[in-house]
Amino acid sequence: MSQTQLPARRMSPILLAVILVMLVLSAIAVYLATVMSENDQGIFLILGAVGIALSTYLLFQTRRKVRSISQIQRIVTTVTCQKCGFKTVRDFQRGDFVLKDAEACPKCSEKMLISSIYREVDEKEKKEEKRF
Repeated sequence: MSQTQLPARRMSPILLAVILVMLVLSAIAVYLATVMSENDQGIFLILGAVGIALSTYLLFQTRRKVRSISQIQRIVTTVTCQKCGFKTVRDFQRGDFVLKDAEACPKCSEKMLISSIYREVDEKEKKEEKRF
């Protein structure tokens, strides 16, 4: 089964507005640092630089999260035969739940049981989880 991409979700307009306001205020603080006397210049310069760095970081991080959320996750169902122990994995179907009777076993013709339902994890996701 090929994984298709959903259209990328857009960033929250409120979050984008907050980031842009912070960026503008930081730029104003840097500008004020250049025209003020030397007593207050350092504080405004530091505040402006930190504000610009923080707003840029938030903008990139938010965009990265939106991109990673937009992928369709593959969900699979494990079906097990209680009599002979035969196990098969198939794609999740609407209406599946754990301990539900499923199709007949191909080996012994007994009813099989859904034993688990889970999301498959890509190797890329495993590496990202280990980093954090």
